[in-house]
Amino acid sequence: MSSSSRRAALRELLPAAGVDAVLLTDLVNIRYLTGFTGSNAALLVHVDGDSHSRLCTDGRYRVQAAAEVPDLETVIDRPCALALVAWCREWGVDRLGFESDSVTVDGHAALVEAGGGVELHRAPGLVQRLRTVKDDGEIATLRAACAAADAALADLMAAGGLCPGRTERQVALDLESRMRDHGATGPAFETIVAAGVHSAVPHHSPTDTQLRAGDLVTLDFGALVDGYHSDMTRTVVLGPAAAWQREMYELVAAAQAAGRAALTPGTATSDVDGAARSVVDAAGRGAEFVHGLGHGVGLQIHEAPALARTGTGALAAGMVLTVEPGVYVEGRGGVRIEDTLVVRDGEPDLLTRTSKELLEL
Repeated sequence: MSSSSRRAALRELLPAAGVDAVLLTDLVNIRYLTGFTGSNAALLVHVDGDSHSRLCTDGRYRVQAAAEVPDLETVIDRPCALALVAWCREWGVDRLGFESDSVTVDGHAALVEAGGGVELHRAPGLVQRLRTVKDDGEIATLRAACAAADAALADLMAAGGLCPGRTERQVALDLESRMRDHGATGPAFETIVAAGVHSAVPHHSPTDTQLRAGDLVTLDFGALVDGYHSDMTRTVVLGPAAAWQREMYELVAAAQAAGRAALTPGTATSDVDGAARSVVDAAGRGAEFVHGLGHGVGLQIHEAPALARTGTGALAAGMVLTVEPGVYVEGRGGVRIEDTLVVRDGEPDLLTRTSKELLEL
């Protein structure tokens, strides 16, 4: 879908929001609607079309804006949002929506002053609503990001990079370097490598702790490709798995399979979480599954919708989500298995292809 088509889709939401135009200040949303990747911008989308819409950025990005956004007139000014609000008076905008989920209190006060009588109305989440369903181009980019992560992990294991004596930090840096070798511009987020008792900490940051024989090792990582994020978690054992490790792994694998199977259009997000969580609850270990089942991924590593007990709304074809149940025993270890998948009318499309069989390295 082209940037102009995305802006047209946003315009269709403006009458119901009760506004004549909307001011976008979230850079991720601006990128989605225009393709602009600079660090300072604002975007005004007018209900009457692109002829009344404007991108604003500062002089550092004049050439970049012309190249990335050839289909919109660009205003060059430093206080971008304030400049566009001032323009609203000339275009007869009486009611202006703004991203109240990202504008600060002081920022709102400055917009009111610059608007000179333009009515500001909260309009949060309009673009995020559009972003939940990915188009074919976005899915292709996400597939490439997932493939880079898959290839990096395969290379790491083939080179013996997961072995006793290496540190969590060394493994994380090695994995990130290999993702770049496979086309990533960088990691999608801080890579998690959690060995031994650290595997019971869902978002452990890598340390200089050495991997040891018998450890569970959880690797949660992703690749960034053209602004889009992949996300995958695999848990391995360094050496033969103990009975308790195998039992925990098989439980999480069963929960993950149940969550994947529930990814069908029309299913409530809370019910997807419930499908996986019920497997863990039935084993009497519900208290050890301490987070939601998953989340949307795209231009952000965590975006709508959320797969959780408190999740709202239902799935639609084209949504891209993670399914990542985990069981964690403090002081002993934990297991998490995570994939990124596309919701389809039939079976979900699995983007992360690394085997989920228990690996005893």
